[in-house]
Amino acid sequence: MCDIKRDELYMKEALALAEKAYELGEAPVGCVIVLGDEIIGRGYNLRESSGNPLTHAEVIAINEASEKVKSFRLVDCELYVTLEPCPMCAGACINSRVERVIFGARDPKAGSCGSVINLFELPYNHKPEITEGVLEAECSDILSRFFRGLRERNKLRKKEKKDEV
Repeated sequence: MCDIKRDELYMKEALALAEKAYELGEAPVGCVIVLGDEIIGRGYNLRESSGNPLTHAEVIAINEASEKVKSFRLVDCELYVTLEPCPMCAGACINSRVERVIFGARDPKAGSCGSVINLFELPYNHKPEITEGVLEAECSDILSRFFRGLRERNKLRKKEKKDEV
């Protein structure tokens, strides 16, 4: 079930969560899980804040959705995420039986839905459908702003350290 307006609506929700991550100094990735017409899971990156490498947006949203439906099986659910899932998150989509994964921006370094590898094409027990490029420009922009700012801050820190010597 691919409806462009619907996909954009839910991707906007994921983008709003990515903004929250951005404000916290986290890599700005947001995710929502939808069952029917209801958002049952929300998440945004919290790796830096939590000190936990597992707190990716998708894992947090899957956990919340699983608690809501009282099952690890998220049958008939769609996962909307602003950045192509990494291997861990793609694996979580497979293991939770998410029906469809919709993402905005590709991740050429860790994307596991086609950029580096497509884990959904391997002979696992479940193969989510993929829709990519939904609000791609907006999803790419927030990531670009974040990493540009991060590079500028790191450059400034290096300069300050050099000036101290």
